[in-house]
Amino acid sequence: MEEDTEIGIPLLGDKFPEMEVTTTHGKIKLPDHFSGKWFILFSHPADFTPVCTTEFVAFQQRYDKFKKLNCELIGLSIDQVFSHMKWTEWIKENIKIDGKPVEIRFPIIADDTGDVACQLGIIHPSKGTNTVRAVFIVDPKGTVRTILYYPQELGRNMDEILRIVEALQISDKNGVAMPANWPSNEIIGDRVMVPPASDEKTAKERLEKAKSGEIECFDWWLCYKKL
Repeated sequence: MEEDTEIGIPLLGDKFPEMEVTTTHGKIKLPDHFSGKWFILFSHPADFTPVCTTEFVAFQQRYDKFKKLNCELIGLSIDQVFSHMKWTEWIKENIKIDGKPVEIRFPIIADDTGDVACQLGIIHPSKGTNTVRAVFIVDPKGTVRTILYYPQELGRNMDEILRIVEALQISDKNGVAMPANWPSNEIIGDRVMVPPASDEKTAKERLEKAKSGEIECFDWWLCYKKL
């Protein structure tokens, strides 16, 4: 790790830091490489470890679903590129789903100096050579939209990460908010939330829309609708 490497955690709404990284697919400039696409950068503690292996298989099994959402994946750990290559080779040779070998098709950053991890603030606080299980979801404009951190002993839920990307895209497109457990919310099912009124005029308009059936409301501040 270089002494002058800045240590910090990007905040929600920040631009993803510009960097050139070495990956299993060659040199990549971030976030430019994924310009016009969503992308997920996720870190794992180390290659050839059990939980991380299950995570990479799970991400790969859903890779086509991510791509349908115009979203790419890129992994990261403080390992050399040769380690990444041997590990993905091991996965392909030893892990089969429905009788088919699992081939990791997305790039993995080889951050053997730890510089990238320092820039993103994802060095495990008690294990200086490992990264935490972090997830950065970045939109097509290079803006960080979601950050997730998991402890080393807990593998991630990839379906939740897929849900986040889909929900953010729907929210952006329609100017709505997404309820808990969307699209299976306990109160309103697969409907979406209308942002709360910020003034009296809008609140009254909401109630009128509710009367006409355009939206549904429990009260002026709690309205929802079908997309």
